[in-house]
Amino acid sequence: MNNKYDILVIGAGHAGIEASIAPARMGLKVGLLTMSFDNMGKPSCNPSIGGTAKGHLVRELDALGGEMPYL
Repeated sequence: MNNKYDILVIGAGHAGIEASIAPARMGLKVGLLTMSFDNMGKPSCNPSIGGTAKGHLVRELDALGGEMPYL
C-alpha cells in the first residue's frame, strides 16, 4: 500500500477531524490516522453545546461553513 498525502493528521478526535476538514475542502489529499474507529470524533474535553443559545450557535456555524459533530 503506497499512499501519498499532502497532509497527514494524527488523531481523529474532534480536533483532528476539524484539522482535516479545511485542507480537504481546499482540494488537498488528507490522511487521518486513529487508533480506534469507534472513537472517531468523540470529544475528550466534554464540551457542552446546549441550552437556549444552541440554535443561535448552530446557525452561526452553518452560515460560516463550519462543522458540528453528531454524537
